[in-house]
Amino acid sequence: SSSSSRHLLSEENPLLCLPSEADLPGWPADVSVAADCLEVRSGGRCEVAVLPAGVRLAPSSCRGLHHLPGDGLHLRMRLHRPPPSADLVFTLRESLKPQKNYNFYCQSCGDIIVKHRKFLRVLPLPSENWSALVEEWCCHPNPFARSTLHPQRDDCFLGDTFFLLNSGNESHKLKEDTRVICKRCKSMLGETVSSDTVKYYVTEVIIRPSEGSFSTIPRSQFVQSMVAQCLVELSSAKSTFRFTIKGDDGKICILIWLLNSDTLLVESLGSSSSHGIFTLFGDTLMPSSGAVGMWNAVKVLYQPCIKSRNKDLADAWENDIGIHPLKFPSQTCLELLLILGLSTASLPPSLRCMNSFQVRNSHY
Repeated sequence: SSSSSRHLLSEENPLLCLPSEADLPGWPADVSVAADCLEVRSGGRCEVAVLPAGVRLAPSSCRGLHHLPGDGLHLRMRLHRPPPSADLVFTLRESLKPQKNYNFYCQSCGDIIVKHRKFLRVLPLPSENWSALVEEWCCHPNPFARSTLHPQRDDCFLGDTFFLLNSGNESHKLKEDTRVICKRCKSMLGETVSSDTVKYYVTEVIIRPSEGSFSTIPRSQFVQSMVAQCLVELSSAKSTFRFTIKGDDGKICILIWLLNSDTLLVESLGSSSSHGIFTLFGDTLMPSSGAVGMWNAVKVLYQPCIKSRNKDLADAWENDIGIHPLKFPSQTCLELLLILGLSTASLPPSLRCMNSFQVRNSHY
C-alpha cells in the first residue's frame, strides 16, 4: 500500500502488502523475508517492514507472491504469535460491577454526567429484538406487550449498545425531543425512556471507578473500539454475524457482516521520511516514522445505506430475524461510516471489495 506497509495478520491466512511502484522507483525488486521483518530492495532503495515483538513469520511457507500494478506486492505465509491473554478480551458488561462507585463522563469533552453512583444490581436486558421473537414463539397475543423494564434507583440495566439508569432526583419530563445532551459540549449522550429512566449509549460515555483517574480517548478510536466490542460480544454470545446499524431516528445507516475477530493489524512506516499518516477526525492512529503499530482488529464487510442507498438489501436485512439490529445516535452512525470509508481507502485497491461489499478492519 502507498507510503507504508500494512499487514493483515491472522494465524490462518496472513497477508502482507508491500510498497507499490510509486514508492519504489526501480523494478524488479528483491524481497527478503526473515522471521521478524521483510526487506524490499529496488533501484538502490530499501524499504523495511518490521514485525512487532512476539510475532514471527515462517519464511519457508511463503506462497502466493504476486505484483499488481498500482497495488504493490502481495504475499502470504504462516504466522506464529502467542495467544492473547484472557484478560485482554474485554466485554461491555465488565465495565460495571455491583457495590462499586462509578463516574460517567461525556466521551467528547470529559464532563461528568453521573457522579459517584453505586449500583446494587447490574443486570443484562433481553436482546433488543426479543419482542419480535416472542411473536414467533407464542400462539397467542404477546403477554409482554404492555410490560416495560425500568431500573430502580440502585439498578443498572445493560443493553447491547446502551446502559439504562434510573435518573433519581434528576427525573426528566417527557418532551417531544427526548435526547439527553451534554451540558458542556452539547453532544448527544442518550435519550429519556420514561420520566425517571435514561438510556446512555456506550459510544458516548466513558465509565470509570470514582476513585480512579480519567483521561480522554480520541473520538474515532473510541467509536470503532466500542462498536467492534459490541460485534465481538454479540457474535460470541448469539452466533450472530450480520448486523444493521441504525440511528436514533430508526433508519438503517450501515449493514455490517462480521468476517472474523482474530485479525492482528500491523502498520510499519519503514525508513522513508515522507509518509501519509492515517488520521481519523484528527486522531493519529499510526506510530511515528520508523515505529511499528499493532492492534487487535475485526474484519468486516459493510454497505452504506444513507440517502436510500442499497435500499432493497437494507429492507431484506431488516425483515430477517437472524440479523441483529444495533442502535446508536445518528451522528455517531455517520462518524462510523466515515471511519469505515477511510479504512477501506487505506487498503490496496484490489482488497477493498468482496462481491458488492466493502472491506474494513476495525481496531479494538
